[in-house]
Amino acid sequence: MTSHPVGDPLVARLVEIVGPAAVLTAPDDMAPHLEEPRGLFHGKARAVVRPASTDEAAAVVATCHQAGVPMVPQGGNTGLVGGSVPFEHGGEVVVSTRRLNRIRDLDPVNLTATAEAGVVLADLQRAAEGANCLFPVSLAAEGSCQVGGIIAANAGGTNVLRYGNTRDQVLGLEVVLPDGRIWNGLRRLGKDNAGYALRHVFVGSEGTLGLITAASLRLYPRPVARATAFCGLGDVDKVTTLLRHARAWSGDSVTAFELMARFGIEVTCRHMPGCADPLEAPYPWYVLIELSSARPGAGDAGGVRDDLEGLLGEAFEQGLIADAVLAESLDQATALWRLRELMSEAQGYEGGSIKHDVSLPVSSVPAFITRANAAVTEAMPGLRPCPFGHVGDGNIHYNLSQPEGMDKAAYLDRWDAMNRIVHDIVTEMDGSIAAEHGVGRIKVGELERLKAPVELEMMRSLKIALDPAGLFNPGKVVV
Repeated sequence: MTSHPVGDPLVARLVEIVGPAAVLTAPDDMAPHLEEPRGLFHGKARAVVRPASTDEAAAVVATCHQAGVPMVPQGGNTGLVGGSVPFEHGGEVVVSTRRLNRIRDLDPVNLTATAEAGVVLADLQRAAEGANCLFPVSLAAEGSCQVGGIIAANAGGTNVLRYGNTRDQVLGLEVVLPDGRIWNGLRRLGKDNAGYALRHVFVGSEGTLGLITAASLRLYPRPVARATAFCGLGDVDKVTTLLRHARAWSGDSVTAFELMARFGIEVTCRHMPGCADPLEAPYPWYVLIELSSARPGAGDAGGVRDDLEGLLGEAFEQGLIADAVLAESLDQATALWRLRELMSEAQGYEGGSIKHDVSLPVSSVPAFITRANAAVTEAMPGLRPCPFGHVGDGNIHYNLSQPEGMDKAAYLDRWDAMNRIVHDIVTEMDGSIAAEHGVGRIKVGELERLKAPVELEMMRSLKIALDPAGLFNPGKVVV
């Protein structure tokens, strides 16, 4: 039987709303909700509450609002910027969406799905596939991240080049506002110009403006064929020309275009089981290219595989690539993707990693990498840059592995200093310091330092308008 603190009227009221099993107060029960994946933040909470319906969620929010208790909306808790965990003071209530896990509707004619916030992304993908459709957002954490979380973070992933960010998939939202009122904006319309597009206020808001409880989402015809290749490049400056060539040659059927440095391939092959360098010789840079098509017959002769083979041949003739391997089977394609997907995890075996999630105009990506590599290695000789990511949409995960032999704690103490170097370059090149992971807690100071005052003023005005008491995810994104 679940026990709760005696004499806490707030917890008692929350138990009345959702039932005793859905209110967690014991330290061991709350622990998974109080830490984020990187281990940078370890919070405390007054309680973790898991409503099972929108009405329950609204009652929970209204109760906390009336008591003046701050709330932290939380989905799968896979975020990497500290936005989904409470602070260390222990006065906040975590509102988990895990029990809001129904797919309410899936319409293959309208190409839409309506899913509650706690639906796991992989489950939504499978449901769409079962209706011969595609929900295109794909992330490394798709087996545990949730629909509400990817909307609140405006997650990107590997398919942004072809389909856009999560924002581009959202047609409508259902949101519990900070005072407990419910906004039902679950429209499934491709066009709706009847006033402000309010859904966009909450997409990317990281739980600071309201609790997303459900969403109407865009689906697409399911691809019937894919082709994947892994290319070696001698010069990073050629990567954007290769991208332009790939898009033009394939009729813009490029689904993914992922850039990786040699160091990233080396550490992934060294530390991750089943990973091996697919090319005979080493190259300074690599690109993973994937084409896909929903056109009937796209998997036959003359389909996407032939397109990719011709694309690579022409790229080789033009000197854009030095070598390439074309996946001959699904297993080979999966093995190539593992090199990219396990790269971040592999870095952990090399000691401390200072991470940056930045975006640049696509044409500026090579210049940024060259400039940033020079700046960070000058500031810390022996530092090992590991840039990789979705160069097709300008999003680079610019990670920095510690010098060999350096103390990990001493290295991580330089986090702010290295952030300043990288973020200053990004800002000077008209980029963003938060591409797909958001601001959360970890980048609040940098946002205040680098954002234009008028932008910060607009953000704060919006926060005050929707959450005047400042009870929704306080201290995150904008303060």
